[in-house]
Amino acid sequence: MRGLRTILASVAMVATLASGFGMWLVISLGNEKNMELHKHLLESNPVRMKEHRERNELILRVLQEAAETDENITRRFGQK
Repeated sequence: MRGLRTILASVAMVATLASGFGMWLVISLGNEKNMELHKHLLESNPVRMKEHRERNELILRVLQEAAETDENITRRFGQK
């Protein structure tokens, strides 16, 4: 009886590890596919890449201006 319990516990442990490894494998492959897809989306379209760079430059300028001043610049953008 004790041997049977040991075998069942070992089988349960191996099954748990195998299912965890399987889930990890599925998730990691999905992430790699998504990362590869996103990387190619921007690089394949020069217009979108240019827009992306311009947007990043604008955000960087706003952040730099905010860092250089003590004024709350979010209030300025809310006014019309």
